[in-house]
Amino acid sequence: MPIQFEHVYLAAAGLHLPGPAISNEEMDAYIAPINRISMRIKSRILAENGIQTRHYGIDAQGQTVENHARMAAAAVHQCLDRAQVSLDKVSLLAVGSSGGDALMPGFANMIQGELAAPPMQTVSCQGVCAAGVSAIEFAAQAIELGAHQQALAVAAEMPSRMFKKSRFAPRGYQSDFDAHFLRWMLSDGAGALLLSRQPKAGLNIKLKWIHQKSFSGDYPVCMQLGLTEDRSRSFLDFASSGEAEAAGAMSLRQDIRMLPQLFDVCIHEYVKLVNEGWITSSDIDHFLCHYSSAKFMPVVEDLLAKAGLSIPAERWYSNLATRGNTGAASIFIMLADFLQTKPLKAGEKIFCFIPESGRISAAYMLFEVVDSNSSSQPVAPALTTAPTDTFDPNIPAPHQAENAPLALQPLLTQLASLWQDYRSQVWRSPVISQLVNQHFDIESYRNWTAAWVPQVREGSLWMREAAASLSGDFAPLASLIELHANDEQHDFEILYQDYQAAGGGLPLAALKRNPGGEALNSYLHALAATPNPIGLLGAIYIIEGTGQRIVPALLPMLRQQVALPPQAFKFLEYHGANDEHHLARWLAAVEITLAIDPKAAHAILITAKRCAQLYLMQFEHI
Repeated sequence: MPIQFEHVYLAAAGLHLPGPAISNEEMDAYIAPINRISMRIKSRILAENGIQTRHYGIDAQGQTVENHARMAAAAVHQCLDRAQVSLDKVSLLAVGSSGGDALMPGFANMIQGELAAPPMQTVSCQGVCAAGVSAIEFAAQAIELGAHQQALAVAAEMPSRMFKKSRFAPRGYQSDFDAHFLRWMLSDGAGALLLSRQPKAGLNIKLKWIHQKSFSGDYPVCMQLGLTEDRSRSFLDFASSGEAEAAGAMSLRQDIRMLPQLFDVCIHEYVKLVNEGWITSSDIDHFLCHYSSAKFMPVVEDLLAKAGLSIPAERWYSNLATRGNTGAASIFIMLADFLQTKPLKAGEKIFCFIPESGRISAAYMLFEVVDSNSSSQPVAPALTTAPTDTFDPNIPAPHQAENAPLALQPLLTQLASLWQDYRSQVWRSPVISQLVNQHFDIESYRNWTAAWVPQVREGSLWMREAAASLSGDFAPLASLIELHANDEQHDFEILYQDYQAAGGGLPLAALKRNPGGEALNSYLHALAATPNPIGLLGAIYIIEGTGQRIVPALLPMLRQQVALPPQAFKFLEYHGANDEHHLARWLAAVEITLAIDPKAAHAILITAKRCAQLYLMQFEHI
């Protein structure tokens, strides 16, 4: 649940970008390609990320011109100058970054020293893009509690020193895309926010709430520094720093195959915030989204549209093209530029969205412009979680398809919220955790498929049973369900071939469902036998969603860890590619159902919840 604030105001924001603006053509003088393959990687990434200029704290010879702490201090000075507040009036310095100039002491302490600041409380938050939000949250809570009247939240990043040719070339990663990717994405910069307990006269920017959630217990590492490529060894495990560097443990890497999962998870978490009444897209006047590359802006737009939560393009604000991607400092620099260029009016809401790829995290902040001279401040409505059997027609948010009819949006919003929790539990189930932690092998895969084959075999059977149970106004649904059953009636055969490819020797009839699969199968058949079992649309949502949204992320890990030929993963490959079409058909069936009986939404939601519980039990017993 988001942390709410009643007494925290954003008094000012400052930024600092070192050196001159560096164009794409000028980058080679600072971060040079190593060979032709490296040049092709550079061209591809720069063509997609939309960044035109960025800043580096190093010169063309690779020498540090302005270190990390000095950049942060410069941002603090600008912030305080804009607020017309002296440093001795600030009693807390909270800093977020991926790391300072030194491994220790804390980066906040080094910045305090650079500022020659008087004694104060400090806190250093280490991470990736959301580390800056952690610093803001710590400072805001301290002010809300009354422990501090004014606090500085600072974020700074300086990756250029890792990317210069003199350090990068000897590592031998001339054609390693994951190691090259961030060289052409990240740059240097710092930002600072002054938070205050007391509003000033006139317009103020009030912090309403912050919400952060990490999904690191679900997913493998997506962005890393200090580990070997296979994450098996730390840079500290080597005999010397030279050996660690030669082994690639000091290469900053990005597993771009995980990035679709990042945005999917973050948008679903946003849907949960909408479902619980914390935010409504139509209320957002200014949307500051930290997407690391312009390539991902359409991804965010598309996912918001599929959630029925589109924010008009004119409300988006980004300075990525001219400031570059500065990691944790990006949202600070964005706010500083935004406040200097956008006129604001009382009542406007500023929503910040910060996805972090490190190991999949999401952060959100809501600010509101208020007038301290006005005696009638708007009162925020009480926040309540909508019960699962009621629907508010004013809450937009279909989950799966663009332009979903308004009647479907309340149901799909709640299904998306249910999905977010189910997805996380699946990723933390023993079999998937084994895969994420790189302990999977052929036997693990064989055991998984052995338990899965007999469950998949039943899919078309209970669907046909359900179709036969439809009558009256619901009879037209039977043809859609039959079509779906026909599509899937031979899927178990593909999966059985995968089982055999993994060394499975049992005949098809000898494979048995595990206790979770048995419970799920019994439940689905029992429900299918009841008159008009329209709730089963909720079960299809969970089952097909698992194939579309979870399976594609598992397949690359399986191929990497399980020493089997590509044809041993045909079932997973097929479902990852085709379940999106199945979900479009599912959406049409739901629309027909709710047009006949709007109360059917409750049955669909309850069945989805029960199916998620039982499907998860099947994962738990593998």
